[in-house]
Amino acid sequence: MDGVGQGGIVLIDAHHHLWDLGARRQDWLDGPEMAPVRRTFTAADYHAVAGVDRSVLVQVLADVSETRDFLAVAAADPVIAGVVGWVDLRKPDVADVLATLPGLVGVRHLVQGEADPRWLTRADVRRGLRAVARAGLSYDLLTLPHQLPAAIETARDLPELSFVLDHLSKPPIASGDLEPWATHLRELAALPNVTAKLSGLVTEAGPGWTTAGLRPYAEVALEAFGPDRLMFGSDWPVCLLAASYAQVREAAEELVAGLSPAERDAVFGGTAQRVYRLG
Repeated sequence: MDGVGQGGIVLIDAHHHLWDLGARRQDWLDGPEMAPVRRTFTAADYHAVAGVDRSVLVQVLADVSETRDFLAVAAADPVIAGVVGWVDLRKPDVADVLATLPGLVGVRHLVQGEADPRWLTRADVRRGLRAVARAGLSYDLLTLPHQLPAAIETARDLPELSFVLDHLSKPPIASGDLEPWATHLRELAALPNVTAKLSGLVTEAGPGWTTAGLRPYAEVALEAFGPDRLMFGSDWPVCLLAASYAQVREAAEELVAGLSPAERDAVFGGTAQRVYRLG
């Protein structure tokens, strides 16, 4: 990709995972459709395919011990520049737990799995989010489209907290529908404390995905957030359900090919560097 990674611009993958089946059970991998990724994925495996300057390692499980392990991996790895981990936002000791996790750049909860579409508006969750803000960390929103109204309300009510929307809230790419997802995304993007990741789209589209099929969703995001508030994320190895790392990267490059070199540099590094305070 011309220009990115040159002239002092650092190429950053703002969203990838690791997991060790020998260390922790991964119940979410049990279904037959998850067979392609039902194995251990290490940092060495990531480096073999990624070819980036820096990356952000994102939690998989609602388990603070996983977060501690990820922080240890990052401390020993010059490429993994930050960890988005997990803490129980509902517990009153959130601030104390966060203080024991030096090196964390953000927090995430698997909101997509919560039955209550307004989980983010709960009083105990809001208390936890305020603790995240006081700790100087970001909060990654992992939501489905029907949960976006609660995300909008939460980001509006907590202007002191930097929110990062993962996977554009998983739009219904396979069906080709844009609404009401697009309207909600624009409303969320109107809030200055929210950025988003151009990530996870191939898995939402499915194995028969095409860049043309992704484009309408990427264009809504680019128009709503602008390149200075969008960041590339591979979502590796989850992306392997639909595409290789190289294919995900190539699709992202094609989707932003119409931007200026400076704007592409923002999507592929500058935004993540700023939002996650990667130095």
